[in-house]
Amino acid sequence: MESDPNTRKQAIAVGYIFLAGVGMLLLQWLLTTYNTVETIPYSQFEQMVDQGKIAEVSVGQDTIQGKFKDKQADGKTAFITARVDPPLAEKLAAKGVTVTGVPSGGVIQTLLSWVVPALMFYLIWVFLGRKVMDRQGFGGLMSIGKSRAKVYVETDTKVTFADVAGVDEAKFELQEVVQFLKDPKSYGRLGAHVPKGILLVGPPGTGKTLLARAVAGEAGVAFFSISGSEFVEMFVGVGAARVRDLFEQARKAAPCIIFIDELDALGRSRSAGAQLGGYDEKEQTLNQLLAELDGFDPSSGVILLAATNRPEILDPALLRAGRFDRQVLVDRPDRSGRLAILKVHVRKITMADSVDLDKVAALTAGFTGADLANLINEAAIAATRRKGHEVTFEDFTTAIERIVAGIEKKSRVLSPAERRRVAYHEMGHALVAANLAGVDPVQKVSIIPRGVGALGYTMQRPTEDRFLLAVSELKNRIAVLMGGRASEQIIFDGDVSTGAADDLQRATEIAIEMVTKYGMDATLGQRTYAPRPQVSFLQPQDQIVSAAEDTGREIDLAVRDLIAEGGARARAILDGHRQDLERGVALLIAKETLTAEEFAPLRPASAPVPSGEVAVPS
Repeated sequence: MESDPNTRKQAIAVGYIFLAGVGMLLLQWLLTTYNTVETIPYSQFEQMVDQGKIAEVSVGQDTIQGKFKDKQADGKTAFITARVDPPLAEKLAAKGVTVTGVPSGGVIQTLLSWVVPALMFYLIWVFLGRKVMDRQGFGGLMSIGKSRAKVYVETDTKVTFADVAGVDEAKFELQEVVQFLKDPKSYGRLGAHVPKGILLVGPPGTGKTLLARAVAGEAGVAFFSISGSEFVEMFVGVGAARVRDLFEQARKAAPCIIFIDELDALGRSRSAGAQLGGYDEKEQTLNQLLAELDGFDPSSGVILLAATNRPEILDPALLRAGRFDRQVLVDRPDRSGRLAILKVHVRKITMADSVDLDKVAALTAGFTGADLANLINEAAIAATRRKGHEVTFEDFTTAIERIVAGIEKKSRVLSPAERRRVAYHEMGHALVAANLAGVDPVQKVSIIPRGVGALGYTMQRPTEDRFLLAVSELKNRIAVLMGGRASEQIIFDGDVSTGAADDLQRATEIAIEMVTKYGMDATLGQRTYAPRPQVSFLQPQDQIVSAAEDTGREIDLAVRDLIAEGGARARAILDGHRQDLERGVALLIAKETLTAEEFAPLRPASAPVPSGEVAVPS
C-alpha cells in the first residue's frame, strides 16, 4: 500500500493533538489571568503608589505589572498598566490629564508571533515537504521500505470487460483468472491451479493496463497497481523491501490482483560480470521478486499481472514456468476490433447518425486503442472548432489527417514556383498509385505544408488489413514512392529537388528487405542476409548474418536495380497519363487539396493483383 496516505494521516493526527493541547493551555491561562488581573490607567497607578496600595511591581520594557496589597472590590489581586515616559507623565498630570496608555498584546501577541508561525511551518512541512521527500526516497526510516502501490477496492476500479474492445483473444485468456478469483474452490476441483503470473505483452497503447483493471473489476477484488520504476530508489535494499511489503499486504487482502506496469524497468536481463563488488539495486529487487514468485501459493488468491512492451529485454528467469506461466499478446486490433473500440469511445461524444464507423475503422489500419481514442477526441475538437452541433465523417477525416500527416503549417508560405513543383511531385505519387494494383488507394492530395518538414502530402489509407505482400506489390510500392521524383524529372527536364529525400529513404528500406530478408533477388538466391526476426520473447536475439565482400556488393547492386526499376515504371505511367498529370496539377494549385471523388484519374485501378508470386508478411 502506498506510504503517502498513512504518513499524512499520522501527521494530521499529531497536528490535531498539538493544536488541542495548545488550545487547552491557552484557555486555562486566559481564564486564570483575566479573572485576577485588572488593567488600570497609568495615572491611577501613580495615585495608588502615592496611597501605598501597591505591594510589588515588575517593570517591563512596555508594561508594569504588580500586585495590590489588598484584594480590590471586584476581586482583582493583580494589575497591569502601560509604561509611560516619566517627564511626559509629570507634564500630563500637572494639567489634570488621565494617562491610560496601551498595554502590549501580552499573550495574544506572543501567540501570534511565535506559535502561529511555528504551526504554519509545521503544516507546510507535513503536507508539502513530506510528500516531496517520500517521492525522492527520503520519506522517513519507517516508510522507506513500504510499497508505493496504489490500492483500488472493488468500488474504485469501475472497469469491466465491457469497457475493453478489440482484444477478444486476450479477454478470453483472462476470463479464467476472473473465474478463479470468484470461486477458487470450484475452479480447482480437478487439481488445476491458476497461473502464478500472467504477462501482458504488446505495443504501447493497446490496452494492457486497461485489461488488468478490467480483470479486477470483473472479479470484484482489490487491485494493487504499481509501476516497475517505483521499486528502485537510490538506497540499496529499498526495492527489495518494497517487493516484500507489497506481497505481504497482498496476502492480507487476498483475493486480490497485483499489477506491475512497465515490468521491463524492474525485470531487465541481468548481465553476468557487470558488477564486480556485488549486486546492484535493480538486481537485488529482481531477485526478491523472483523469490516472492516462488514463495506464494496461487491457491491463496493472489494473482500477479504485469505488462511490458519490451519483452525481449526481460530476464529469462522471470519467464520460466512457475513464475510468469502465461504470456498474453495484446496486439494492435484488426478492422473488426477497431470498429468495436470506436463503438466504445463514441459513447462520450455527440455523433451524427450518418457517420459510418466501419468506414472509419477501414481508414485507421495500424491504429492502437489509444490512437483510436485520440482520433475520436480530435474529431470532437474539430467539430467544436467549426462550431458544429455534432461530429461528422468529415471531422473524422480531418482528425486522421492531423494524426497521420501533422498539423497544417499556415505560416509556411511557399512561392509560386515551389507550389508548382510540390504540386507536380504529389500528383506524381497519386497518379502512379492510382494506376498500380495492390496499392493502398489515394484518399487525398494536398500541397498545404504539414508537420515538421512536409511541403505537401499524398494520403493513402488501406481499406483492409494486409498480412502478406507479394513481390509485385512491394515493387509497386517502390514505384509509388518514386512517382514524385519521376514527375519532377519529366516536367523539369531532370532538374530534381530535395523533396524526394524521404521517398528515397523508404524505397531503399523496402528494397533492402526484399533482397536481404525475403530472398526476392534471383542473383543472390533464396537465402537471407539479415538477422532472424524475434518471434518469441523467449528466443535469444540472433546476430547479423555476415556476408562476403563480393556478396555485399551484389546486395548493393540489387537494391539499386530495384529502385531504378521502380523509377522507370513510374516515369512510364506518368508519360502515358501526361494530360491527367497537367489537369490534376492545375486543379491542385487552384484548390490546394484534391480528393479522389473530385478528380476521377485518382481512383484506384481495377486490375487484379498478379497471382502465383511469393508473398511476405506486411
